[in-house]
Amino acid sequence: MRQLAYGYAAVTLFCLGIAPIAQAELKPISEEIMGEVTGQAFMQIENIDGGVDGHQFTRMTLGMDVETRVNIDDVKAGEIDGGVDFAAQHVALGHIARNDGVQYNGRTYNEGDTVHFEAFKPYIELANDANDELAGFRMGFGQARGSVSSLTSSFSGDIGLKLVSGDQEYDATLFDANTQATKYRASHIGIDDPAAAPADCASSNPTNCAPLTHLQSIIVGEEGADGVTDFTDDFIIGFQREGVDWQSPDGANVINADKGVFINLPTSMKLEMGQLIGQGVERLQTHREDMGTQLF
Repeated sequence: MRQLAYGYAAVTLFCLGIAPIAQAELKPISEEIMGEVTGQAFMQIENIDGGVDGHQFTRMTLGMDVETRVNIDDVKAGEIDGGVDFAAQHVALGHIARNDGVQYNGRTYNEGDTVHFEAFKPYIELANDANDELAGFRMGFGQARGSVSSLTSSFSGDIGLKLVSGDQEYDATLFDANTQATKYRASHIGIDDPAAAPADCASSNPTNCAPLTHLQSIIVGEEGADGVTDFTDDFIIGFQREGVDWQSPDGANVINADKGVFINLPTSMKLEMGQLIGQGVERLQTHREDMGTQLF
């Protein structure tokens, strides 16, 4: 795998890097002249040593920027063993402003304007185990921010939401329908903390727990200054044959992804637990014609 990666890198650099300095005659180029040449390859391939889990990584990054708004009717991933790792309907990246003067990502939008999902330097990364066999792969972005909307019934991964109850703030926890904390095929989200009232997802009058279907839109990104959402490099979708510790592109964080499909959704959003249990989070407008509740 490493040899192939180096081979791909050599071909890429040859195709993308030699063209700007081509000459009429095939003459050697001095190191001095080469030092004056600058440029950026369309694809960058790097090999990364693993951490304590012993995996070796090969990351292929595209030097491109993407601004998009996309809708997908139905998504299922990891459908095996009588269940689905991730299942959602009406998945959307980006949205349309409903009102004049709303602000997202430090910009002001008017009714009908498209608020793009911004994604820079997309990459695919492979993880190999000690036997040089594929342990998993992931897709991600060097930088990403924007809205993600869905009607999610099964979720495997992590949602970096903050939930507020009273005057306390808690990291959101994913649960199954029986109020067991889990990052695998979760159906609910809430508060799991000894200092808070016990979560109850199963009763008709739930406590500190709400169905994931109540969380219809979130803003992916990190908390920035003056309420502006900053870019994150931790938005990933991973597919693992075994647990893999994925490193952030900048090396600052490690994402512990379990076996199967694993989605990491970093967000700086803070929600009142009571609101999430009650009316939930309204879905942003994701179609040119505002469908409102007709989607569901």
